[in-house]
Amino acid sequence: MTKTELFDLIKNGEDSTVEFKRDDVQNHDLAKALAAFLNLQGGTILLGVDDDGSIRGTSRDNLEEWVAELSRKKIEPPIIPIFAWIKDAEPGKHILIVRVPVGPDKPYARLHDDRKTYFVRVGKTSREASREELERLFQASGRIQYGLKPAPGTSLADLDVRRLKDYFTRLLKAPCPADADTIGWGRDLKNMELMTAADDLFIATVNGVLLFGANPKRFLPQSGIRAIAYPGERPDYAAQADEELRGPMTPLCAADGRILEAGLVEQALDFVRRNTRMTAEIEGGRRVDRPDYPGEVLREIIVNALVHRDYSIFGTDITLTIFSNRLEIQSPGRLPNTATVEALKFGFRYARNQTIVNLMRDYDYVEFRGMGIRDKVIPGMLKHNGTEPEFIMGEHNFTVRLLKEKIK
Repeated sequence: MTKTELFDLIKNGEDSTVEFKRDDVQNHDLAKALAAFLNLQGGTILLGVDDDGSIRGTSRDNLEEWVAELSRKKIEPPIIPIFAWIKDAEPGKHILIVRVPVGPDKPYARLHDDRKTYFVRVGKTSREASREELERLFQASGRIQYGLKPAPGTSLADLDVRRLKDYFTRLLKAPCPADADTIGWGRDLKNMELMTAADDLFIATVNGVLLFGANPKRFLPQSGIRAIAYPGERPDYAAQADEELRGPMTPLCAADGRILEAGLVEQALDFVRRNTRMTAEIEGGRRVDRPDYPGEVLREIIVNALVHRDYSIFGTDITLTIFSNRLEIQSPGRLPNTATVEALKFGFRYARNQTIVNLMRDYDYVEFRGMGIRDKVIPGMLKHNGTEPEFIMGEHNFTVRLLKEKIK
């Protein structure tokens, strides 16, 4: 880092990735800030800069060794920060830059007074993680799967047995228990991670409710899709359509595969069809109807949003938004751990909700290779109208944006 870059950081002030600290900071306070950065997206601490941005410099002996030591003993799992010095940031005043990347072994805890505490970064502050935030950190690390948790208050009666029968007989080619055989259903669905047993009772898991729930919203308010169509390029009170799409992910099909009742994927595709145009073009002397967005691409990004979103985030649905010049689908939750936008475009595969991915693959919603962004979404849009999809990583969400036409 150059002096110019340092001064730019100081000028912009503290934020979710930058913090100022005097070098007389207590080791447990510095460990708190480092742990919070590791649990979000990494960050930089400027040692020798006061809260107001004034440069005080450093005077603690063996400062690098001191920070390295607390990073091993006060943070779990231990880390190795990256150090850089800016000498004479002001005459005779040196700054130690301490950097940590996003932590690959989330969640990280600070160890202090025989207590382990997990912190998260919110804006320019580091605060203790709530139970829900801590759960998401463990889920992002792959150490727990939220979808395997029981959905309190549910039983077999809260699952759509018609859909379950269709899945067993048509897709798995397997026999299924009789309607009244609740123990048999519970046993089979527990083996598929769609139910779990507690005190001799079978309770539906989160995955079971999401995939086959008779009324998923009753138990999982975050299970639907909020679909909105605006007439212009920006959100407006005068939306031309605003619908809450609800129900299980899976469709109910006849024996020949015809869809009798739509799942969330078909509901979302139908919303797009009703709120976008079909343009007629002449190709080779024949009329060809061309949609605003190619169906295969839409299907892929809708399925991706459903199977990969972070369902531990309450109170917010996936949002599908249509503007006059673009379509956006936003999933709650960041990409897990080391996944990046560039990695996804290259073909990186991840599964936050492996059980959902596996089962939706049985319905042919998900390819076995799991490279839909690289092999379908990007080439599909380039072929359709010469535009490349935009993939936007927010602090608490992930957005895919499709452009209606190439900007001239």
